Amino acid sequence: MIDRRSRVTRSVRYRSGINREPSPLRARTVPYASIMAGSLLPFFLQADVMPLAPPLGFIMLVAWRLMRPGLLPIWVGVPLGLFDDLVSGQPIGSAVLLWSFTMIAFEYLEQRVPWRGFWQDWFTAGLAIVFYILAAMALSRATVSPALALAVLPQIAVAVVLYPVFARAVSWLDRFRLARTRRIG
Repeated sequence: MIDRRSRVTRSVRYRSGINREPSPLRARTVPYASIMAGSLLPFFLQADVMPLAPPLGFIMLVAWRLMRPGLLPIWVGVPLGLFDDLVSGQPIGSAVLLWSFTMIAFEYLEQRVPWRGFWQDWFTAGLAIVFYILAAMALSRATVSPALALAVLPQIAVAVVLYPVFARAVSWLDRFRLARTRRIG
């Protein structure tokens, strides 16, 4: 037999979900704000000897694009890449070009291979991250030497290994973005 207390708590729990909908402001701003926060985070993780902090803004962009394919428009690489260029100190236009190229490549991939799994996403993100780091190094007019290539390997490894963490963060942020809030009125 069900006691009265459990019925009351159950009705309160279900009543709290009635007349609620996601906040439109939160639904629109969370992806962009999280990508911009990812671009700002390496600023606080400065290394003296070699750059070990991976491009967290780019990894966040890739995670959002792979986890929620239709959410970000294809042109979003331009403004977010410009913000990353201004924050990271890369030459202006390098992240704009590379982020836009990545968004176009992912759009092409989505049309060709609409079914994917986690391992395929991780492999795709790993390729994109490796390409981005090497291309950003080339666009920054750095003198490419074996020592520089050796110094970039830990950054590439850390970035590829961090992708599942960012994918998990994106799934949590997506749940937060679509959480229902109390409607006023």
